[in-house]
Amino acid sequence: MLLEEMLPGDDGLLADPYPAYARLREAGVPHLVTLRSGLYGWLVTRYDDARAALADPRLSKDPRHAPPDWQAAGRGRPLEDRSGLGTHLLTTDPPEHTRLRRLVTGFFTQRRLERLRPRTEERARDLAAGLRPGDDLVGDFASPLQLATICDVLGVPEGDRTDFQRWTTAVVSSDSGKEARPQALRRLAAYVGELVEGRRRAPGDDLISAITAAADDGERLSEDELLSMIFLLLVAGYETTVGLIGLGAHTLLRHPGALEQLRARPELIDRAVEELLRHDSPVELATWRFALEPVEYGGARVEAGQPILVALGAANRDPGRFPGADRPDLTREDNAHLSFGHGPHYCLGALLARIVGRAALGEVARLPGLALAVPPERLRWRASLTVRGPVSLPVTFGAG
Repeated sequence: MLLEEMLPGDDGLLADPYPAYARLREAGVPHLVTLRSGLYGWLVTRYDDARAALADPRLSKDPRHAPPDWQAAGRGRPLEDRSGLGTHLLTTDPPEHTRLRRLVTGFFTQRRLERLRPRTEERARDLAAGLRPGDDLVGDFASPLQLATICDVLGVPEGDRTDFQRWTTAVVSSDSGKEARPQALRRLAAYVGELVEGRRRAPGDDLISAITAAADDGERLSEDELLSMIFLLLVAGYETTVGLIGLGAHTLLRHPGALEQLRARPELIDRAVEELLRHDSPVELATWRFALEPVEYGGARVEAGQPILVALGAANRDPGRFPGADRPDLTREDNAHLSFGHGPHYCLGALLARIVGRAALGEVARLPGLALAVPPERLRWRASLTVRGPVSLPVTFGAG
């Protein structure tokens, strides 16, 4: 069956795909689905099956294990291809994946990332204080907050950030023209290459310095691997965290009782972030996996080489795992959601996303009288296979 026919790309269903996921989940057996691009795979929707698949060593992330017709359809797509910037943590298996991940794991420690929390919270407060009724919580708040955080992480100098953010926005924006994105990508790649060379000469306390130092310490990365790693962390980190903030704010706007609860009990913010991640995951579908041998999920046999898509959004709403799954419960304690994945490919940036999400959504909850500035049906949604969220979220609010 055609995935776009089950989850058609109109904004109404992009805004709420969960009834369709519920129908698929209730059927139990994974479905073989096809995309209009020609890519196809088995769609896993139940929580237990999804969690097992995410950690299953019999499933490869390397698209070279896919059938030839699938590889032909995926050629040139960076999350499905091993060419150019496509050799990264999402397209590799152990021991290659282990080597690449080890080079960046040392940077993403709790101790190091906690140093970013005060500046992130201060920036979120400043951006929220600058909002005016009618402003967009995505474009005027979530996006500049996360771009600035990424600049902090990568070590982009203050004087370069305007250009860096303009190029990054053009690369990740769904509104960029066919010519604007490749041009921005070339400029961004050249600039990142300059940063890498600069950090080799004069290391700092940033991610690029950490990667280049590790790479130069007996485990040198190829140029493609180095740039692929940085671009993956840049693009994936931007899209998913902006999606977290946008979707979290959208959920609070749709459920005013939850918004009032968080406003009255700000100490719930950490638990609230986890529940908002579960209730509406910014990563709707995990990136592709390929069976190395015949496997079975939910009674469906998947032959060797066949692609598998894990529907994180569907698994997180499985009522067999989460009572009252369709309702956000900001006091939920047992919340082992899959929004950051599970197993060896668990998201490296999960703690950083939580820090930014906590700072952002805490400020959103403090905006008095917060409401959508447009009818819900007028919101536009990202039509991405993997990352989901509102393109913009215009809001109104009153004086504090």
